[in-house]
Amino acid sequence: MNESTDESTAHLRATADAYDAVADLYADFARDALATLPLDRAVIAAFADLVRGAGPVAELGCGPGAVTAHLRDLGLDAFGVDLSAALVAIARREYPDLRFDVGSMDALAVEDGALGGVLSWYSVIHLPPPEIPSYLAEFRRVLAPGGHLLLAFFEAEGGPVAAFDHKVATAYRWPADDLAAAAGAAGFTEVGRMLREPGPQERFRRGHLLMRAGE
Repeated sequence: MNESTDESTAHLRATADAYDAVADLYADFARDALATLPLDRAVIAAFADLVRGAGPVAELGCGPGAVTAHLRDLGLDAFGVDLSAALVAIARREYPDLRFDVGSMDALAVEDGALGGVLSWYSVIHLPPPEIPSYLAEFRRVLAPGGHLLLAFFEAEGGPVAAFDHKVATAYRWPADDLAAAAGAAGFTEVGRMLREPGPQERFRRGHLLMRAGE
């Protein structure tokens, strides 16, 4: 194992441990978060319209499962994957009719081209910027040609990629153009984007990129 791999493994473990430590508090925070976010719900609905009937849909970095359940409610065959065993345990308890797996987004137990859609809802924010290309390549691997990817992230508002003091684990804000370019290099074409200003109790602009996997 080389130094880069060691650092990546240590980062994954630290992120999982951080979320495990606050799993119950985070689940309470996340449970009804979409209820007050109409624009966020709208972009998820657009994603759902594009992938409905195209095959299974994975929420990668699913946390306690509320967004995976929302995808189910929109008529999708959805399942979730998360690093945190504690959050996955909560998701399984609260949504026993859905599938949730413990795993890393860069090494999915999914066959090539098996998915119609991938949703990453504020999960790529915790990836060190140099690792983003490998994760996007994994998202592309598991998506069928023409499948769709929706990325939600904190937007850097014209500045460079920047770390910030996320309450759970180190996270990064991305310029939308830079993240779109990284996805393009991994084989995705941009379908659209939605940027919104921070609401009450939010610090940063929110970004959403809807991408289509190449044929």
